[in-house]
Amino acid sequence: MSKQQMVLQALLLTAAAALVSSCDEKLSTIAGPTPNLTPNFATIQSEVFEKADSAGRPACTNCHTNVGRNPAAGLNLTHDVAYDQLVNRPAQNKAGAVRVIPGDPDNSYVIQKLEGKPGIVGQRMPFNGGPFLTDGQMLFLRRWIANGATR
Repeated sequence: MSKQQMVLQALLLTAAAALVSSCDEKLSTIAGPTPNLTPNFATIQSEVFEKADSAGRPACTNCHTNVGRNPAAGLNLTHDVAYDQLVNRPAQNKAGAVRVIPGDPDNSYVIQKLEGKPGIVGQRMPFNGGPFLTDGQMLFLRRWIANGATR
């Protein structure tokens, strides 16, 4: 192998290593103010629905609870019932909308409400005007739905 070929091979290997390492971003970096977030229901329930975060976003269960009140939009996100309230369930305030459609985050109404998409009924969530879920938190929620929204 010529010296020129060895240099070219070394450059290609270096470029490949840099490309691979850039794709290996730590999930905790993506998750933002919820560094322990993973794309499964148990973690989303505990870290997003039931907890406020360091960015100042309130817990979803502040409004979406049946403890001492009727849950906002009829959606109860308390621990024991949240999954059954979300997956394959119709949205109360928008005819034909389904809260979570396994495998289809774009058409899941919960994603549309959290992202403030056109055509939602009412306001983007959280209702108080933010702070909203971060891009990383939304990515985890979207990934959970895309992966089939399993319990």
